Amino acid sequence: MTRRHGYALLSAITALIVGLSAAIYASAASDHGPGLEARAAGPAEVPGPGSAAPISTGVWVGTWAAAPVSGEPGTATDGMAGRTVRNVVHTSVGGTSARVTLSNLYGVGPLTVTHATLAVATGDGSAAAVADSLRRLTFGGATTVVVPPGGQTVSDAVTVAVPSDSDVLVSTYSPTSAGPVTYHPHARQTNYVAEGESTEDVTGAAFTGAGEYWRYLTALDVLSNRADGTVVALGDSITDGVTSTAGANRRWPDVLAGRLRASVADGGDTPRYGVVNEGISGNRVLTDDSRHGAAALNRFERDVLGRTNVKAVVIDLGINDILRDPGLADPQAVVDGLRTLVERAHAHGIRVIGTTLTPFRGHRGYSDGRENVRQLINQAIRADAVFDTVVDLDRALRDPYDPRSLRPEYDSGDHLHPSDRGYRKMARTIDLTELDGPAPARL
Repeated sequence: MTRRHGYALLSAITALIVGLSAAIYASAASDHGPGLEARAAGPAEVPGPGSAAPISTGVWVGTWAAAPVSGEPGTATDGMAGRTVRNVVHTSVGGTSARVTLSNLYGVGPLTVTHATLAVATGDGSAAAVADSLRRLTFGGATTVVVPPGGQTVSDAVTVAVPSDSDVLVSTYSPTSAGPVTYHPHARQTNYVAEGESTEDVTGAAFTGAGEYWRYLTALDVLSNRADGTVVALGDSITDGVTSTAGANRRWPDVLAGRLRASVADGGDTPRYGVVNEGISGNRVLTDDSRHGAAALNRFERDVLGRTNVKAVVIDLGINDILRDPGLADPQAVVDGLRTLVERAHAHGIRVIGTTLTPFRGHRGYSDGRENVRQLINQAIRADAVFDTVVDLDRALRDPYDPRSLRPEYDSGDHLHPSDRGYRKMARTIDLTELDGPAPARL
């Protein structure tokens, strides 16, 4: 072989390796998502598919997210094979480009997605899209992606004007079953299903099936010049907003996002953050549950560190460690678990805001012993021995005449979960300025 032919062959091999590496990076499954890479990258110019020109400038932030909880009951055999899933999600901040994360965490076979689209919704609660906003999604430049069981994939960026405080439609079609569908129940949002491949249907007419689940989709990121980072709300059903008005986006993280947008618009000296909700109903700090997801200790890397450009996390967890323990929970173990979460956040420069646990007298799980455990956990939290800063939700929501109970107007009626008014009070109790700043050094 001549030297010239040798150089040509080496160049061809190098080009092939680079091409394969780019495709693998864009579509390979992982447990973490783009968060750590995005945090390191900072401001970015991201080229659109098939174009060498930058689509925009700004910072990648999370505008919406939902934690994968488990495999959807009844989908073990057929999954969603031969159907189009249209998820409806609500943005906290807007941007000029978008990308999504799809998860096959609970599938037992490969999830093959042959068609996927993103569009801005018409905003009437239906499956209809603003026609000129619909974009076909690609993964490593291809319209088809295969997500291994237990994995996830991040789409390429698409250029699209995504408004803040608006609904976005993400549609996926899979011709075959991957087994149980990775889903998030209690979405408090109507989502849609169509028979056959209907990802580019902007009328929504094909989407005759409806339900309150998010399927496969776990994150929506935007390239934004309106935000500098992301704040994650990590919690249980109270963060999930299970008793908030469906379709109205009145969970406390939604209200927090609205407060941040309003403050920025008014020129307030507050952080410019997107807000993502990583609440799971029934979730605990210490213990995994097949119906209520991995414990916070076991999902923190995925649901907090794995999100994009995270600057702060608000943790409201521990009430289910009390309620779901058949005996009496060890308050010190719960507090130690919370401290571990804080240490992991600090290792990545993330500020941690913690909340006290709210009252639940009158709930079917209440007992004086469990109330004592709650008081001991709150005592440790208030002593400033756990979090960087504390939001005292117990004091904000409790009945002044019966501090073991929720104030009546903040009670949804089950004596555990807040009403819409209670969720609004929670969000308004958070000092927005406390979300900003570096994680304090711990001695």
